[in-house]
Amino acid sequence: MTRTYVIDGAEVTGLDSFWRVIGAAVNGPEGYFGRNLDSFADALSGGFGTPDDRDFVIEWRDHELSRRALGREETVRRLRLRLERAHPLNRAAIQAELAQAEAGRGATVFDWLVDIMAERAPGALRLR
Repeated sequence: MTRTYVIDGAEVTGLDSFWRVIGAAVNGPEGYFGRNLDSFADALSGGFGTPDDRDFVIEWRDHELSRRALGREETVRRLRLRLERAHPLNRAAIQAELAQAEAGRGATVFDWLVDIMAERAPGALRLR
């Protein structure tokens, strides 16, 4: 039997709220399912909330609301934070990505999340 986890896109107002919403959807109120992109990718790979022994679907309802909340503005904000903490060897690449985001080009935070889900849980994401 396939388990369905529901994300209410209206509750996603930024990346921090996405972590709260996906955590609650998968593991109940106050549940954890990653608080950064790497831990989210790991969690989707199994053993960290999604059952290893059964299939699951993530149904992202009202995803267009989330797409807007996780769009350019949130992407620029997140890249600036990443740049502040980056190792000196990584700064040039992050700065280039930030310049693209500030110019209205490149992937957004929403795209990052969707790409991770597509890679780590192929076919599991349903955008509604």
